[in-house]
Amino acid sequence: MVSYFRWLVVILAVVGVLWVAPRLGDSVFGPIERFASRFAKRKDFALLAIALASILGRLALLPVYPVPAPWEHDEFSYLLAGDTFAHGRLTNPTHPMWLFFDTFHVLQHPTYASMYPPAQGAALALGMLLGSPWIGVVLSVALMCAAMTWMLQAWFPPKWALLGGVLVILRLDLCSYWSDSYWGGSVAAMGAALVLGAVPRIVHGRRGRDSAIMGVGAALLANSRPFEGLLFCFPVAAVLIVWLASLRGRALTLSLPRAVGPFVCVMALTALFMGYYNWRVTGSAILFPHTLDGRQHEPVPTFAWQALRPPLHYSNPQFASFYNAQMWSHTAAFGWSPTRNARLVCTSLWEFFLGRTLWLPVLTLPWLFRDRRVRLPMVQFTIGAAGLMACNWFQGHYAAPMTAAFFLLLVQAMRHLRRWQITGRPVGILLTRLVVLLALARIVGLTFEQTRNPMVDNWNVERVRLVAQIDRVPGNHLVIVRYGPKHNPGEEWVYNAADIDHSRVVWAREIPGQDLKPLLDYYRDRNVWVVEPDIMPVKVGPYQEEGN
Repeated sequence: MVSYFRWLVVILAVVGVLWVAPRLGDSVFGPIERFASRFAKRKDFALLAIALASILGRLALLPVYPVPAPWEHDEFSYLLAGDTFAHGRLTNPTHPMWLFFDTFHVLQHPTYASMYPPAQGAALALGMLLGSPWIGVVLSVALMCAAMTWMLQAWFPPKWALLGGVLVILRLDLCSYWSDSYWGGSVAAMGAALVLGAVPRIVHGRRGRDSAIMGVGAALLANSRPFEGLLFCFPVAAVLIVWLASLRGRALTLSLPRAVGPFVCVMALTALFMGYYNWRVTGSAILFPHTLDGRQHEPVPTFAWQALRPPLHYSNPQFASFYNAQMWSHTAAFGWSPTRNARLVCTSLWEFFLGRTLWLPVLTLPWLFRDRRVRLPMVQFTIGAAGLMACNWFQGHYAAPMTAAFFLLLVQAMRHLRRWQITGRPVGILLTRLVVLLALARIVGLTFEQTRNPMVDNWNVERVRLVAQIDRVPGNHLVIVRYGPKHNPGEEWVYNAADIDHSRVVWAREIPGQDLKPLLDYYRDRNVWVVEPDIMPVKVGPYQEEGN
């Protein structure tokens, strides 16, 4: 709250200074805006420029924000999917020693695979083929920024679409966990942008290409954020059905196959792929990996209307601590409250999308509510937010499909803000410029803060360092992780590659009461190490069998 108050004071001070000279800065901003306006008319070049700016901007921050080390359970699971796809497989056979490799958000049977939809894993697989999974992150974020700009080009004049693309880079790319982790929402946001950008193109141009693009966008949503993507697509379907119903005679005959045919073909292929993928991973075309993992591991359901299951029994205490002691106990104690969830989601959405830099355009909400032009994205954002309130958990990337609707609304709000005048003074011009300056100032401030106070090495960095240290020792290795009784289950060390037996370093957990002899016999030709991550500094040494 204090931080926001300081930002408000700074903004009011700037507005007060510029009040006496609302055109102050025209000599600097005027030429930039005119050049950008001319450049934006070359739409294809504008898309390429946005994509390159996204990539080069993130690479320029590498000295301050290096290539990220995975931290969250989800990141390791997505990396497993990427590694599996990079090896040309959709899943992996269950390992005979799977009990010692069992870990969060990963299926061990009927096959060994990530529990998540495959789209994010596919992006990471592309990066792995190019040298690093993070390359896939950078490329997917760049494509998202370009897709957002392409969407905005269909709704607004080119200069405003270019501005929207720049704001996407500043908000979701630079200094954002979407580009600094392996579980961001860029793939789903890209899909949403393709869907929303195709709507006016289909209505006005009636080209089969745009219908196919919409199908590709819907396919990305179905394979990244299926629930949120479905909510996002419902209003689009309603708009297109109403539009088609308004056509008569020859117009309907010509428009129907172009507007619907390619989309239906793409979605049919998508359904076939999803069914085949599910069958390969879970053994059933209609059983999703996420659903199966929930049955096997999670007593707390995804949605509030689902019943809370009793605490489950697990083979290792880390699962019990995470699923029963943390998730189940918290949910059982507090339950689901519409008021609390609404407050949580609204606060989280504000922090994620607006923060301290993009909130000024919110002042134009009364105009937006009356603006028929943006009724569709307004409905999409509202339905998406309501859907998130019905979930038991929330992270920023859950709202990835809503990102397209948000930036469309933001750009239209900026257009309203630009026209503001008070007693003839064009204050709207300086306010829109201030929004961009604040977004830039956020990047500079975070970078400067990171330079002055770099993050201390956390457990995930220590894990990467340990892997490199062991990897320098000749031969293959088995690392047994021995957790302490008060271990934080959020800091999970046991994750493996897709092809476990051909990995130089294999991770396994020591399970109280479970004999390690079968595991040690299976890997008798490997160097065996013990890691105790709950001892500071992390204790590492050769494994000693009892009695030796």
